[in-house]
Amino acid sequence: MWPFMECMTAKLKRVLAVSALIVVAEFSNWCWPLGQDAGFATAANATAEERAAISKDAANTVDLEVSQLNAVKVAAVQMRDFPQEKEAIGSIDFNEELSVQVFSPYSGRIVNLYGKLGDNVRKGQTLFTIDSPDLLQAESNLISAAGVLDLTNRNLARLKELFKSHAIAQRDLEQATSDQQAAEGVLRAGRDTVRLFGKSEADIDRIISQRAADPILVVPSPIDGQITSRNAAPGLFVQPGGVPAPYSVANIDTMWMLANVSEADSPAFRVGQAVTVTIAAFPDRTFKGKITAITPVVDPNTRRVLVRSDISNPTHELLSGMFADFNIQIGDPIHSLAAPLGGVVREGDGTTSVWVTSDRRRFTKRTVEVGLEHKGYWQILSGVEAGELIATEGAVFLSNMLIAGHAD
Repeated sequence: MWPFMECMTAKLKRVLAVSALIVVAEFSNWCWPLGQDAGFATAANATAEERAAISKDAANTVDLEVSQLNAVKVAAVQMRDFPQEKEAIGSIDFNEELSVQVFSPYSGRIVNLYGKLGDNVRKGQTLFTIDSPDLLQAESNLISAAGVLDLTNRNLARLKELFKSHAIAQRDLEQATSDQQAAEGVLRAGRDTVRLFGKSEADIDRIISQRAADPILVVPSPIDGQITSRNAAPGLFVQPGGVPAPYSVANIDTMWMLANVSEADSPAFRVGQAVTVTIAAFPDRTFKGKITAITPVVDPNTRRVLVRSDISNPTHELLSGMFADFNIQIGDPIHSLAAPLGGVVREGDGTTSVWVTSDRRRFTKRTVEVGLEHKGYWQILSGVEAGELIATEGAVFLSNMLIAGHAD
């Protein structure tokens, strides 16, 4: 009988245990809806969220083998300055305020040329000479006026002597004096006319003393600069304002950069803003300048605004027609977190991400928000903290490993 009683006792214990569990479960179901012991439910939910986050991190984590470590470089996220700039594309041109077209002031045929394309010239240096009929006529009138003055001077001196001996009347002396003064005025006018052709006082005195007209008109450079075009040839007939000009000279110490910026960006530009220019021919150098003019109209066809900048060109390396990229600073630099371009991956859905690590072997992909780009770095607006280690090179390699792991 005793074994039978022990068996029945064990079954009774199990039944009582199950009954107790049922009572506890019913009690829990009755209490929780009333808000009692709600902390247990919250803890359960938090644990589920943590488990989901851990599961997500595990799905976006890559572990590198020792042989793969060299494919990835790691560095801490640091702060950098990001300038607030606008970018545009333009072209280099001559500074029209320092450029002149050199015309002959009078008609004539070119005799000699003294400047070649690309030559540097000084103000007053001869560019070309012409055989000018106008100059010949002006010099002939000058010689004639000098002769008339010489005649009236002698006549006046003679009449003065005769007047002393009462051989002539007062009226004759006064007429001779008037004729002499008129001849002086004509000579002065003749000298001034010849001077307008570029002749010096010494040249004029020589023409008068030698009684020889020189029809060769010298056309000099009006400014210091470089000859930028030449359309002259010996024997070519030229006249004032006739296009094309025989010569063009430009001071190229300062060049213009002309850029067409979008209508939407135009409010950000102001006269006087600093400009940094890069040229394809000099990729490792920058040129400095500033905005000097903004056209007050929008091109109706392109919806763009012309912005003109003065660019310093002390070594005369910039050439008219060169394409240029320019950055215009529109605000103070922003001090922000930064990541190298090679450490940021743009995903297929348009988001960006970096690979974060703590031990340099296990990397976890993390979504970040980027802002400005400058000199090989992205501005990081959110997603990582300063000092965190990220992959600065090889981020694409890690992304490919993750994709391959999911495919397997």
